[in-house]
Amino acid sequence: MKMTRTHKLLFAASLILSLGACSSMSAQNPANELSPVNAAQAEGADRVMLFGADVVAYFTTNAYVQGSAKFSSTYKDVDFHFSSAENKALFDQSPEQYLPQYGGYCANGIMFGIPWGGNATDFKMVNGKLYIFGGQVSQAAFELELDKNIALADQYWEQEIKGNNSFIQRAKRLVLRVPHYKTGEEQAAQVKAAQKPGV
Repeated sequence: MKMTRTHKLLFAASLILSLGACSSMSAQNPANELSPVNAAQAEGADRVMLFGADVVAYFTTNAYVQGSAKFSSTYKDVDFHFSSAENKALFDQSPEQYLPQYGGYCANGIMFGIPWGGNATDFKMVNGKLYIFGGQVSQAAFELELDKNIALADQYWEQEIKGNNSFIQRAKRLVLRVPHYKTGEEQAAQVKAAQKPGV
């Protein structure tokens, strides 16, 4: 018997709910307004944002810098690591200023309503905001129509994702795809076609 999209969605949602005790589900979904976040369990911490990347360094040096548990802060049940006491102090003074957009998930995925992925090393600063990506192709595809794609990602984050369970949202939008959805292969082809000859 062939499964309909609705059946697939229900199956995926029930599977996800049955895994409710899963550590990654817990790490990504704090019970507060930051939820969901691109966080993982690490030794001594239940929910470390962006694999311990120093979120302040993106803003002060426009670079990825790995943080250390030696310099850490907890903000709204999410743990942040920093590369220095100075960066920790900056964060502690104004944490909201240094939060990545879309909970640190790949901005390109959020544009499709999917909170998934996001590498600390793939990022872009735009108008004083930090956008994380799941790889170079993902970032390049997003940048092809930057303003339009930020607007789409903002819309899906505010209307569907923010405050909801990342795993349920992911399952929903992998089955019930947005009208403008593109596969990774389609995005790679789009990026290649947009490149100038000889670049």
